[in-house]
Amino acid sequence: MSAVQICVLALIKRKRFSQLKSSQPILRKFNNSKSVLLLVLFGYAWVSNWCKDGVKALEQRSHYTKSFMYSKTATGKASKGSVSVLSSNSRLQLRFNYGGKRHYISTGLADTVANRKLAEFRAAEIEKDILFERFDPTLEKYNPRSVLSTVTPITPIQKLQPKLDELWDKYSEFKKPQVSPSTYAKDFIKHRNHIAKLPSRSLDDASAIRDYLLSTLTPDSAKRCLTQIKACCNWAMEEGAIATNPFVLMKIKLPKGLSEKQDVNPFSKEERDLIIQTFEGDRHYCYYTNYVRFLFFTGCRPSEAIGLKWKHITNNVVQFRETVVVSEDGLVLKEGLKTQRKRDFPITSELQSILDEIRPEIVNPESLVFPSPKRKFIDHHNFANRAWKSVLAKCATPYRKSYQTRHTFISLCVEAHINSTAIGRWTGTSAKMIDNHYGATNFTNLRPPNLS
Repeated sequence: MSAVQICVLALIKRKRFSQLKSSQPILRKFNNSKSVLLLVLFGYAWVSNWCKDGVKALEQRSHYTKSFMYSKTATGKASKGSVSVLSSNSRLQLRFNYGGKRHYISTGLADTVANRKLAEFRAAEIEKDILFERFDPTLEKYNPRSVLSTVTPITPIQKLQPKLDELWDKYSEFKKPQVSPSTYAKDFIKHRNHIAKLPSRSLDDASAIRDYLLSTLTPDSAKRCLTQIKACCNWAMEEGAIATNPFVLMKIKLPKGLSEKQDVNPFSKEERDLIIQTFEGDRHYCYYTNYVRFLFFTGCRPSEAIGLKWKHITNNVVQFRETVVVSEDGLVLKEGLKTQRKRDFPITSELQSILDEIRPEIVNPESLVFPSPKRKFIDHHNFANRAWKSVLAKCATPYRKSYQTRHTFISLCVEAHINSTAIGRWTGTSAKMIDNHYGATNFTNLRPPNLS
């Protein structure tokens, strides 16, 4: 299409035939002179004026639409085709007239600022439909269930509560690097076995779990297990695994005299000497004679004697530096002692005779002072169940645990009026513990002084 044709088309569109007629000589002149550039400029000016007129027409139409939708009559009523937002019983409604009828649409929304914006938006949509003659007379299109959706409360899905055995396994893994191998092997695995035997491992049955522990375990063991279960559930709360600890207020009171801390029942000197002599004469367990003598005359813990090496024996003292403990992998040697890092014990005449009797001709500093018959660690658990029980039965001595060798040494020292602080340093316990739990055992051997 040529530039001249563009100009003519623009004039026709604007229906300005007079201008078209008056401009014919000019057009001929342009055609004759072929001044294409000027024609383009001339046509561009006409088209530009035509476009501006079109924009003005659209603005006028928009103004008319808004006036139609939102203007009110002189009486204050809404004009025809407008939709009003009303509040009825604190619920929003849409009201409008169409087809000679008044219509009401309930939005189902509460009268709030946010909901009014939603209702006004729907009102504007209905007004546009009326204006452009696409109104839905069935009102289905404006149904609030399909358009003005309300917030439906969602019931949160409750997280499945873990079982006690699951929590214990996770708690054990958390505590494993923080406790000694023996504590983990003896206590954590023992409590895991107790939990595995429970009739129910649901936290909702906390009371039944406590009652089961009391009915199947000793009071002291039941208390220890319940204490650990409490600690496990406290940890689970901190980790967000459970909301509450159902065991937190539960307690198990021990009958007086049943606490293991009060289980101090030492042997007398005569009983001590008889046990040593019986070990020495027993053809099956005579090998352990000096081990038993060492326990009686040092008051050390069995784990400390089993871990003792010849490098720890000096001219004056026995240096306790390591202990043998039970782990998942069996017996292992561990640095340090139960309640302290190290401890020295003075070598007495009784102790010197024991060491002289068992010292080898060629001493390897890394060799054990009291190895098992197979030159490994002594398994004190097996020793107590076999050798100790067997020998005490031969002695006709009332059975007491082998740990009473420690209690016997401390009690005899108290009876000899040795300062409790010194005894505590030798044995790795506190003076308060000695005064509270050992001194009282010798009351029957004490006599009031002559006060005259």
